[in-house]
Amino acid sequence: MSEPQRLALAVDVGGTKLAAGVVDEHGRLLERVSAPTVRTDDGAALFSSLAELVGRLAPYDRFAVCGTGCGGPMTAGGELVSPLNIGAWRSFPLREELARLTGLPTYVDNDAKALALAEGWVGAAVGFRNYLAMVVSTGIGGGIVLDGRLLEGDTGNAGHVGHMIVAVPGRPLPDHVTGVLEAEASGTAIAAHTGRPAAEATTAEIAEAGTHVGRAVGSIANVLDLRLAVVAGSVALGYGEPFFAAAQAEIDRICRLDHSRGAEIRPAGCGDEGPLIGAAAVGLRHLDVPLGILEAL
Repeated sequence: MSEPQRLALAVDVGGTKLAAGVVDEHGRLLERVSAPTVRTDDGAALFSSLAELVGRLAPYDRFAVCGTGCGGPMTAGGELVSPLNIGAWRSFPLREELARLTGLPTYVDNDAKALALAEGWVGAAVGFRNYLAMVVSTGIGGGIVLDGRLLEGDTGNAGHVGHMIVAVPGRPLPDHVTGVLEAEASGTAIAAHTGRPAAEATTAEIAEAGTHVGRAVGSIANVLDLRLAVVAGSVALGYGEPFFAAAQAEIDRICRLDHSRGAEIRPAGCGDEGPLIGAAAVGLRHLDVPLGILEAL
């Protein structure tokens, strides 16, 4: 008789949307629910909204683990999260609160690092031991895999590519250093600079956003000796081919070293399922579930 499949309760916390889902140990998203992120200054009220959403997937005893992706920065292990695009949570104990809610072993990591796990497991980076994964959406984040291992850094915050300088002097955006990628090419920045929703960007504005993303990717490829970037998020995937063409042109301009020449940017292979598959991977990797070529913890 075959072993029952281990299921992960996947939770994704974004500045625009909250989502939860059921993911199996093969990276298949079986169920999902979502709701807009509540606009509030009350951290407890925001968690209450998340708890109500997650509760739609009860009973929790069918799950082996809860994995969560959330915007950063955060302290090691996602114990305290302070997402830049969610002002209500500053040093919020997300892992502890979710564990109390569900009674499950619970793990939290940066949402873009979670995406990196998903893309190497069942997405566009399958078979690659070195790549960058990015989310270009309300904000911009990244996760970096080198030699088959997800980079962590001192506090688990490695990969914050949205805070690389890509423009001088650049344009101001509250709470950001002028000229960083997130202040130039995120949905928040595009809306602030144009006075229109990011979805209404002109052809020139789309190309400009793509160029800035390509500048960051090209620089990372030169520094870290990798040749693939996979990109998800409502801005990147919503803009589509013109965005990726502009990004690739800038990468080609920048990547002229032998080890980076030919570096490529691709749309993320998991599409809109990536955040939840990645969140599940954050939890499942702690149960020694194989995630493709990615090395175990």
